[in-house]
Amino acid sequence: MPATDNLLAAAHPATSSGIKALAKLGFAAIGLVYVLMGVLALLAAGGEHRGARADKEEAVQHLQQLPGGRVLLGLIALGLLGYILWRFVQALRDTEDKGTGLKGLSFRFWYVCSGLFYSGLAIHAAQLALQGYADDGGDAPKTLAAKVLSWPGGDWLLIMGGVATIIIGLFQGYRAFSGQLQSDVNARRISSAENRLVYRAAQVGVTARGVVVAIIGYFFVQAGRQARAGAVGSTDEAFDLLAAMGAPVLAAVATGLIAYGLYSLVQARYPILRGI
Repeated sequence: MPATDNLLAAAHPATSSGIKALAKLGFAAIGLVYVLMGVLALLAAGGEHRGARADKEEAVQHLQQLPGGRVLLGLIALGLLGYILWRFVQALRDTEDKGTGLKGLSFRFWYVCSGLFYSGLAIHAAQLALQGYADDGGDAPKTLAAKVLSWPGGDWLLIMGGVATIIIGLFQGYRAFSGQLQSDVNARRISSAENRLVYRAAQVGVTARGVVVAIIGYFFVQAGRQARAGAVGSTDEAFDLLAAMGAPVLAAVATGLIAYGLYSLVQARYPILRGI
């Protein structure tokens, strides 16, 4: 950790402890959402809940049915906010020592994007917790695609954005099998057998999430090629495509997302949070 970060942490121990607590709550929130999302997709693969969505928003809405659901939703929203804050701290304070070169700045920009990825879900959970319902913002990906298509060269922008998203999805597969995930959980606090189990779950989970992300990128490429915003799809449409490939394919990816959720829950319990 850079000396300046040590000084900042020492000067503001309460702030540092608060960010750590929020980051851990964020991992727990993400873990719960992915477990629920995977279960919904698994039920769909088995022929249950036909017509139900299996995206993150649907998973969060199911929490309303639990006793104390609105309190839990509030904690989910707070946790996601904490995760976003932690990702911004990673980027701005360079807690991972990535540096200021092109590669380092790319990683730090990714931290910001990773945090912002959950901003919509955080707002959705907060609205459910405070109001009991969430505003219907329409289909955000299709709305965004329609706006981009109205710009000069918008079709090419969608194609490039889709290609970039596919690359991000493929990169998740690379992360899963390059050993990078071994530094995401504090292995000193669990047994070697437990660590191996967590690592395998991480590999399966991150790969499954990468598959979903790559499919969403494919939808954006198709929207650009066809100059048609309706071709854009989100997580739910990605599950529909997987289901069209066969129930076993959807079940495999759904099981992977459950594994990713469980892995995130382990991260919440045994995190590695550098620089804070």
